[in-house]
Amino acid sequence: MPVAKKIQEFIKKASFIREMFEAGIRLKAEKGPENVFDFSLGNPDLEPPADFKTAIKELAEDPTPGRHAYMPNAGLPEVRAKVAEFAGTEYGVKFTAEDIIMTVGAGGGLNVALKTVLDPGDEVIVPKPYFVEYNFYVDNHSGVIKLVETNPDFTLNVDQIAAAATDKTRAVLINSPNNPTGAVYPEKNIRELCVLLEELSRKNGRPVILISDEPYRKIVYDGVSVPSIFAHYRYVLGVTSYSKDLSLPGERIGFLAVHPEVPDKGLLLGGLILNNRIIGFVNAPALMQRAVARLQGRCVDVSVYQRRRDLFVAGLKEAGYELTVPQGAFYLFPRSPIADDVAFIRELQKENILAVPGSGFGGPGYFRLAYCVPENVIERSLPGFKRARERIL
Repeated sequence: MPVAKKIQEFIKKASFIREMFEAGIRLKAEKGPENVFDFSLGNPDLEPPADFKTAIKELAEDPTPGRHAYMPNAGLPEVRAKVAEFAGTEYGVKFTAEDIIMTVGAGGGLNVALKTVLDPGDEVIVPKPYFVEYNFYVDNHSGVIKLVETNPDFTLNVDQIAAAATDKTRAVLINSPNNPTGAVYPEKNIRELCVLLEELSRKNGRPVILISDEPYRKIVYDGVSVPSIFAHYRYVLGVTSYSKDLSLPGERIGFLAVHPEVPDKGLLLGGLILNNRIIGFVNAPALMQRAVARLQGRCVDVSVYQRRRDLFVAGLKEAGYELTVPQGAFYLFPRSPIADDVAFIRELQKENILAVPGSGFGGPGYFRLAYCVPENVIERSLPGFKRARERIL
């Protein structure tokens, strides 16, 4: 067998999403794409802002020599300066260009962060439900993931995090707005978590790093704002991307921000920059760096996602589903009508509806729906959701 045993096991663990992908291909071939209601993938369908395309055209036509050459591994200095300036307004702290590292999306940034801070066997606490790729990211760098429960509304349960902590705890990895639940962790939650991390750092004799994965930061609703992790703790690494707010997931561009006042900042930055290179990224794409530098603060029309959320929530509740209304991102995480969420997903497939079981996100008994799809897809799917629920109860 040419594939490592561990990778064979990883393939099995990733089977839910792969199964939905394969089911989608089969159903669309059988029924026609217009008759399949695919809510399985969080692939934003809104086009990037018009000025992104303008920027790309202008940059492509720029005759300046060396525009596509190698650069410092942390990214183009002028781009980092632009990002630092805007990030300061977002997080309420004063960044400089040296506090910013341009990365190959948020996934690249998370891998760089974890490789920099983890020794073999170090533990990373992750609240669940959670983005399942974290399992693989932590394993990539010889860490051990420890999953903890959240509150019934999917906000942080700091007591659960405290109970899971040991002298091997090296990091806590949070994701707000959250994939798959759409929950936004409130300020009080973040403040309590940071108090706990201060205590753990003193007790363990080494800092516990807070890593915050925030690609959905700008996609929030109902006047909700995402609290700044930098306001309450110094051992912070903030990771984000432009995949969701600018609808650029295929361009793989993001950044990692280091708290300006973190102790031993020079050493930490040195490790992050080195790892940005040696993991194999080398640097974030030059063209995309220059493009996003021109688009700081820009975002797709979030009201489109909010209309879809409201339409979907109202329709599912009318059909009898229980769910917490998400405050951000573009996912719903309803409770399955039966305990076996995988069985219920298969029932939905009989209605040509594709969803992902909550078990795949560490949330058994629920299922995830990505509403980054046209409104008519949501509307036409609702009778099928009702029939599936009535049939299985």
